Amino acid sequence: MSGNASFEYSRAALLAVTEVEAPLEVTSDDLDAQLEDVLTRLRLPNHLLERVAGVKVRRNWDESKDFQQAAAEAGTAALAQAGVAPERVGLLLNTSVTRATLEPSVAVRIHDLMGLPTSATNFDITNACLGFVNGLMLASTLVDAGQIDYAVVVAAEDASRVQAATVENLHAETTVRGNFMEQFASLTLGCGAAAAVVGRIEDHPEGHRILRGVTRAGTDHHQLCVGDHNGMFTDSTALLEDGLELVMDAWRDVPAAWAWDSADCYITHQVSQLHTDAVSEAAGLPKEKLPTTFPVLGNVGPASLPITLVREQESLSEGDRVVCLGVGSGLNTAMLEIQW
Repeated sequence: MSGNASFEYSRAALLAVTEVEAPLEVTSDDLDAQLEDVLTRLRLPNHLLERVAGVKVRRNWDESKDFQQAAAEAGTAALAQAGVAPERVGLLLNTSVTRATLEPSVAVRIHDLMGLPTSATNFDITNACLGFVNGLMLASTLVDAGQIDYAVVVAAEDASRVQAATVENLHAETTVRGNFMEQFASLTLGCGAAAAVVGRIEDHPEGHRILRGVTRAGTDHHQLCVGDHNGMFTDSTALLEDGLELVMDAWRDVPAAWAWDSADCYITHQVSQLHTDAVSEAAGLPKEKLPTTFPVLGNVGPASLPITLVREQESLSEGDRVVCLGVGSGLNTAMLEIQW
């Protein structure tokens, strides 16, 4: 019996995918400067973020818009790109980790900002960095079932609060090397927004077929990465090892007939160079087939994967097989194949 949950879709298509880039650039050198006294006291070298994680730059929002406005902007752009009128949308899924309030959902403000109809169901799916892929899967299921004509899936992240809190936390006199490294991953986070539109392939033959996917749970590892606006605390070594084990268990359990090992492109969640290299080596995937955005955007949570797809789509050709692959705190993994 398979340990994966497997899904196949017959009608769903990705019609558009867009991003909104946050305007403010924050370099790893900027963060080094903010932490100079801490690094000196702990005898840690500069450029750790770049050398260990491969993150040179991440981005933040300014006063011109917040993450919810950016999500709405990305969603509106995706509808325009797909040629779909807002009144045709039957479902809006927000998949962001970031939220301004516990109640109401983030989706309600985005629904309002986009001017979607009262008939468009809207709610949040939160599943750490896997939310966007989970959203695409649910949207594809409902399109396949004929329950909706179109779905918009959005994700927008604001890492500025947790970034500022982490810098403040690390300046505490009680900070030692151990709890510095526990919070290190928080400094790789960045801001950004992405959106996708899912519809029926028979109505949009120019669309990209969403073919099949899998999910797999490893929830016995739910304490490896825990965060809120006051900081994120991560056992980075265990997260890498156990996350990679979960990904590879799912990967090896995929039906051989799907032939994912010979796909044309792999869009992964953007964590770090270390994580990307580990997946490439373990699965035997050529590094040139794994495009990266973390060096210039950092880890933008669930928005990372679709943003990377946006930036890679010009290099894709009709018929290319694209496997989207991610692992999120919890732990969970999800993989989805799209035919370009």
